[in-house]
Amino acid sequence: MRTVKLLMSVLIAITGLSAMTTPVAQAQSLEIAEPGTVGLDADSLALATQDLQARVDAGDIVGVVAAIVRDGQLVYAESLGMQDIEAGTEMVFDSLFRTYSMTRPITALGILMLHDEGLLNVNDTLQTYLPQFAGQPVLVDAESSDASATRPRQGDITLAQLLTHTSGLGSRNSALYRDNNVHSYDQTLAQVVDNVAALPLFEDPGTAYRYGLHAEVLGRVIEVVTGQDIQNFFEQRIFAPLGMDDTVFYVDPSRADRLATVYRRDDNGQLQAHEMEAIPVTKPRALNSAGVGLVSSTMDFLRFSQLFLDNGLVNGEQVVSPAVVRMMAENAVPQQLLPIGSGGYWRGSGWSLGGMAVVLDADTYNHTVNEGEYWWDGSAGTRFWIDPEENMVTVIMAQISPANGNGFRESFKTLVHDAIE
Repeated sequence: MRTVKLLMSVLIAITGLSAMTTPVAQAQSLEIAEPGTVGLDADSLALATQDLQARVDAGDIVGVVAAIVRDGQLVYAESLGMQDIEAGTEMVFDSLFRTYSMTRPITALGILMLHDEGLLNVNDTLQTYLPQFAGQPVLVDAESSDASATRPRQGDITLAQLLTHTSGLGSRNSALYRDNNVHSYDQTLAQVVDNVAALPLFEDPGTAYRYGLHAEVLGRVIEVVTGQDIQNFFEQRIFAPLGMDDTVFYVDPSRADRLATVYRRDDNGQLQAHEMEAIPVTKPRALNSAGVGLVSSTMDFLRFSQLFLDNGLVNGEQVVSPAVVRMMAENAVPQQLLPIGSGGYWRGSGWSLGGMAVVLDADTYNHTVNEGEYWWDGSAGTRFWIDPEENMVTVIMAQISPANGNGFRESFKTLVHDAIE
């Protein structure tokens, strides 16, 4: 079977080893196994691969990497299509991807680790750590971008509200934030957060769910509390213990040949290379964005996700506590603020303190999920799901704009679920 052969090549490429029982990483161990040993039908998984190949052939995506870990074992790994059309570079398992909002759960984990260590409390007010947020008013009209039309704020923002997008902050793509150049890669994280604090909130804290720029602020809280910049904190506290060696803010020349190109259809329907940021990730940038800034690999996100199914253990060492795992996985949006949206899966989702959507009503989803599953994605075609019921992690990575890619991620997830015996 092609997948088994690719799994072996993945093992050799990443570790330089060839024994089936050898861990994939010296930190987070994931052993190679055949799908049938963990209750997945190999023929059904082949259908998932065929569907992905059909999506590549149709031009929904240019290339893709997908992988499945079940019961702690890597049982599916596929790379299909092209990493870069113009260069003639094929997609490979260790290709790198701009993950955008999949950065948020990593930042959330950092905050929860500090909470667990008593260095902060998620119920603390934001102004305890960033006093510039103390006097922030609220827009009279949340749909307006007139920063002068405000009223006094009712209540103070807490870290928990930042984690659950219920603080009143807005999106980096909102008219208010765009008009005031709040978020750009030529500004530092501290400058971006100061920009946010200088503008009014969209609602009073704790009164509504609004997906927004919260992780940037949380990243700055991490810097203030630890005295480390966010990059060093991530590297020392999260990436090194998990073996996430390819998760970076800046793709230096040693990694550049593995970075997948983002593609977008032009007015004639032709796929063209598309740079989504004014300063590309291959150039040093002032902003290490704690919300949308990380580049990563499929294997690194398998390792990150498996941490929670292993209850915070990495090779027998308790890297994060079971309490943190629960906080990462469980809905934390108050009942009175549910549903968090009116359309599609938003109607059946909560949001965890871990920066991820939590499935509360699987029937609202347009692909197969289990209640209690938690997941998130990125705006260039990446996504991961963590399913406690099936003890399974599914990761899929592509680089396409818009990210939907004609539903390739949803279709893959449904076909994977169909493979469960």
